[in-house]
Formats: sequence, C-alpha cells, structure tokens
Amino acid sequence: STGMPPHLALGTNKVISTFGTLSASITFIRKGWFKPRFWWSATLGTFVGALSGTVLIYLVQAELLKKLLPLAIMLAAVYLIWPRRGAANVPSLPTSVRIGSRPQWLAGIGIGFYDGFIGPGTGAFWMAVALKAFRQDLVSAAGTARFMNFISNVTAMLTFMALGSVYYPMGLLMGGLLMVGAFIGAHSAIRYGSPFIRPVFISVVLSMAGWLLIKHWSSG
Repeated sequence: STGMPPHLALGTNKVISTFGTLSASITFIRKGWFKPRFWWSATLGTFVGALSGTVLIYLVQAELLKKLLPLAIMLAAVYLIWPRRGAANVPSLPTSVRIGSRPQWLAGIGIGFYDGFIGPGTGAFWMAVALKAFRQDLVSAAGTARFMNFISNVTAMLTFMALGSVYYPMGLLMGGLLMVGAFIGAHSAIRYGSPFIRPVFISVVLSMAGWLLIKHWSSG
C-alpha cells in the first residue's frame, strides 16, 4: 500500500514480524508453555527452509503460490472449526515433548521455506501442524507457532538485510508497535486459553483468506 517494490516490502515486513514473534515467543517461554530444548530439529529445519525460501524468492515469480495461499489458509481454519475429541483443548503446562526429529524436520523445512518465500498465514500453518501432528492443546500450539515463526522471520530478515532490501524507518517503527501488541496477545492467550484463542484465530485467518481471495482471484 506504500508503493514499495515487492522485495523491499517483503524485507521490511520481516523486520516488523520479527519484533512481534520475538515478544510473543519470550512470553510463552517464560510462562513455561514452550520449551525450546525439545524442538532443536524443528528449529534447524525452519532455519534451513526459511533461508532457502528467501533466496529463491529473488529468482522465482510467486503468482501461482499467491493464488493458492488463501485456499491453504482456509484449510487451516477449517481444521480448528472441526470438533475435536478428548481433552486436548484443556490446557496444562507441558512437562515433556515426545516428538520425533523427522516430523519436526519436515514441518520446519516446509513451513520455514514458505515463510521465507511468501509469508502470510505461516502462523496458521504452524498452529494446524502443532494441533494435528504434534497433538498439542491450543495454548501450547500457539507457543510453538510463535517461536517457529520467529525463527523463520529472523532468518528471512537477516537475509533481506544482507541483500539490502529493508526500509528501516518503517520496519523499526511498526516492529516496536507490533511487539507491544504481541506481548498483550500472548498474555491473553495464556490467561484465557482455548475459549479466547479459537474464535480469534478463526476470525483472523478467515478474514485474511477472504481478503487474499479477492485480491489475487478477482482480477483473474
């Protein structure tokens, strides 16, 4: 909307996003809802994927992916809308995580690559994977999503900075404001749990998907 060239807009957006996900990640870690020591494979996979995606975006047009993006985001929302059995929605502080390195690597590389390549909806994909594949409750899944999103954001941000594709005045200003919002949002998620996270998450991803459908499909 500012008229920035695409690569400059993407790089500046990564600066902004890094501030927000850092603030939220610290909150979830300090409150005990995310334990980084159990997630080395996902962290390294996300780094590799995000670095590859960020470099590749300079070489490849992403119009097809932009058209598929809103459909993928809607699938993530539908998963949360679908009724779930068991006590997974009753949050309890995680004491250990028994998730093999292979699924962590696959999720990290795949979603990390997507975040480095395009980005919007990354949190929705991590939430869906954390709930479906990792069997976490909504609060723990939110912590996983925020931390992994931070890893891919900071990786992409540093790559864009090295390539000279960041407008720092806007990135730092909006990043600082986003950090405040993320701090409030993370504390709200931890305090109110699933009853708060589910409607907010569904509303946001459906609104995002609808807007992207109009933007990338209405013009043909």
